[in-house]
Amino acid sequence: MGKLFGTSGIRGMVNRDLTPELALDVGLALATCLKNRGAVVVGKDPRTSSDMFESCLASGLLSGGCDVKKLGIVPTPVAGFAARRLGARAGAMITASHNPPEYNGIKFWGNDGMAYTPEQEARVEAIYFKKKLKPVAWDRIGGVEEVDVLAEYMDEIAGSISLSRNYKVVLDCGNGAGALVTPHVLRRLGCKVITLNSQLDGFFPGRRLEPTPENLRELSSVVKSLDADIGFAHDGDADRIAAVDENGRVAQPDKLLALISAHQLRRRGDIVVTTVDASSVVDECVGAKGGKVVRTRVGDVSVAAGIKERGAIFGGEPSGAWIFPSVHLAPDGPLAAVKILEFLDVAGRRLSELLDEVPEYPTVRKKMACPNEKKAAVMKKLRARLKRDFTGVTRVLTIDGVRLSFEDGSWILIRPSGTEPYIRVTAEGKNKEDAGEKAKKAVGLLKSLG
Repeated sequence: MGKLFGTSGIRGMVNRDLTPELALDVGLALATCLKNRGAVVVGKDPRTSSDMFESCLASGLLSGGCDVKKLGIVPTPVAGFAARRLGARAGAMITASHNPPEYNGIKFWGNDGMAYTPEQEARVEAIYFKKKLKPVAWDRIGGVEEVDVLAEYMDEIAGSISLSRNYKVVLDCGNGAGALVTPHVLRRLGCKVITLNSQLDGFFPGRRLEPTPENLRELSSVVKSLDADIGFAHDGDADRIAAVDENGRVAQPDKLLALISAHQLRRRGDIVVTTVDASSVVDECVGAKGGKVVRTRVGDVSVAAGIKERGAIFGGEPSGAWIFPSVHLAPDGPLAAVKILEFLDVAGRRLSELLDEVPEYPTVRKKMACPNEKKAAVMKKLRARLKRDFTGVTRVLTIDGVRLSFEDGSWILIRPSGTEPYIRVTAEGKNKEDAGEKAKKAVGLLKSLG
């Protein structure tokens, strides 16, 4: 049987990997999986292809007897929020998140507001590939309703915290769906907000969507020149957050994750969930406050499942996809922004000071192009070679790809991407040279096997 779903739903190049026909059949497969009844909420990001896929997915759902509640353009967490709030059977979000504008995707949500697990996705996949699609009779076709839940969603986010002072914030929404939410929520909390790239545009002309330091140079410059307290950035669907301190430095993602993880702890023994590619500094900061870190596969779906299974108080990835289960189980960029401000408010200090106190273990991330159909074979060959090519290995973790831990505390993770045709390499060391050398060696090994 083939494979539809990756780390974060279905994703691919528009009209090549992801076609209108596929979206139609996937909609019907989901309706079949839902026993041809109930409502499904459908949201989308502003990509130029999102209207096309919304229509096709909705048609598939309708032909399968499900009602469709169209949310319009919304951040991804709103799809999860709406599925729960509106009592829908499921939710769907049309987005490729941080991928370039020529990509799009489809991600499903359960009625509890959590992204579909691999097991749920597998049931939809089986129906799709085995051609067990079940359209209904003409008199049972579903109906369409347009609903607006943004006001309720913003009420929930803004109501989750209160701030003791007004902050000056520069916000870069990357021309994505976060522009409809985050500026308004921050202003409701008393912040003075200066926006960049906050007009919706499916070509995303302002900057590349992934909120990395090289893509946030304008934000960094504006934060510093305007003497702002902090800067925030989202990706295209606002399920991620990145922060810039008052000096214009983009916060190192693992250090920011470590700080927020520790801040969420309420008592000794509280659990934080993170992924196999997160820095060991998360373990140090959480452990210092009596908490425990549990690691999962990469992907917010795995983090959410880990939170639910363990009763964790927080979960997040170094990518900036953070989940606050006291509010809901969706990775939520707007909520993450207000939680960072709450953290600063409680600490009563500047972000730069707090970040500088966290140990920094240099991390090097690289990737090697690899077609999806070749990933399994390359990884199989790799596992047979790793222990021979790397010495001083103390632990091998195979939750997701292969993670090697070394005697000096450094580690390396080699795993196939679930969203793009790459094999990713992450290495952390006590110094950048060591991490870089390990990453370079792994990439060289991959190239020799590919």
